[in-house]
Amino acid sequence: MGTKNIAISDEAYQMLKALKKPRESFTEVIERITRGSTVLELAGIVSNTEATSIEKRVKDIRAQSSHRILSTVEGLK
Repeated sequence: MGTKNIAISDEAYQMLKALKKPRESFTEVIERITRGSTVLELAGIVSNTEATSIEKRVKDIRAQSSHRILSTVEGLK
């Protein structure tokens, strides 16, 4: 892996520095923030109670959507 020198503003440097985790290189910061998120990075962001509530709400919304779709299809027959 080669290296490149880049020029960034002091403001951009401070922003990257603020995002930098302990023992993380600036290269790792840039890679982390530009690669996109994964679901695994969300682990622990909500409590089990909140997760259960969200899961129930999603199931309810999906059920309502399915009912609307089926009703629409029946109405087209």
